[in-house]
Amino acid sequence: MPEFFPLAEVVRSGFVESVHFGSAVALTPDGRTAVARGQVGAPVLPRSSAKPFQALACLLSGADLYGPRLAIAAGSHTGEDFHVRLVSEMLAEAGLGFDALGCPTDWPEDEATRHALIRGGQGPSRERMNCSGKHAAMLAASAVSGWAVDSYLDPGHPVQQRVRAVVEELSGEKAAHVAVDGCGAPLFGISLEGLARAVQAMVLAEPGTAPRAVADAMREHPEYVGGTGHVNTSLMRALPGALAKGGAEGVLVVALASGHAAAVKVIDGSPRATTAIALATLRAAGGDVTPAAEFATVPVLGGGIPVGEIHASGEA
Repeated sequence: MPEFFPLAEVVRSGFVESVHFGSAVALTPDGRTAVARGQVGAPVLPRSSAKPFQALACLLSGADLYGPRLAIAAGSHTGEDFHVRLVSEMLAEAGLGFDALGCPTDWPEDEATRHALIRGGQGPSRERMNCSGKHAAMLAASAVSGWAVDSYLDPGHPVQQRVRAVVEELSGEKAAHVAVDGCGAPLFGISLEGLARAVQAMVLAEPGTAPRAVADAMREHPEYVGGTGHVNTSLMRALPGALAKGGAEGVLVVALASGHAAAVKVIDGSPRATTAIALATLRAAGGDVTPAAEFATVPVLGGGIPVGEIHASGEA
């Protein structure tokens, strides 16, 4: 089995302080594997990088998803008020409220929103949890299909079986492992190659098809995929036509409008270098990421000012 690859360096005042190891893969538009570093064929848990597939499964199951609704179904939102309003609308149209959400309570990731809630004497809630858009979509799909809504997170539930079928079809792989994600939803393990292949298929799908609808919604409404200051949102705005979706434990998938696609897994679970790694991997495969040059490094601070940077290995 190949060893994990040194993917990024943390440099402070000219000294390499830390190194992130893991695996990274990039595909050319014709589906060829152009870059393979580390264990790209081994199963990983894609975490929230799987949300585009979950959103697609809900759309195929009849949920009324389009535009921002489809983007938030595929997103990890930051819990801002406009996110919560949309989740509320999606649930209300299904005859449901926030209490139907099966995700755990949480504080919003957006700092300003979190502080406002604290000042107002409010606490964490299900609707502010970053996965509530996905859960609302699963509930909407279940309601419109006549499936039970109280058991929608069971791996055997029809909506979760549809998710599994979508993941396996787009990735070209059978699920290697079934786990429970942090939000409580079933999670299907596939390889990094499979993850990149699945998102590439959505970006390159014919206009008017369901997979392309998900990709287009995410790219047209990136503020619902993340939110204010979220790196996925910022990257998609800086790199027109790109689709970016990160996941917990150091996972990220990025597909360009050209069809170049990359998937990253940092084995220590840190996400701080994943964007820089993905961009370097795409560049090595021939993808044009020039407009996103500002994301190629992450500042390392000392005394509140930059004294170094985090960059992809070999990119110094």
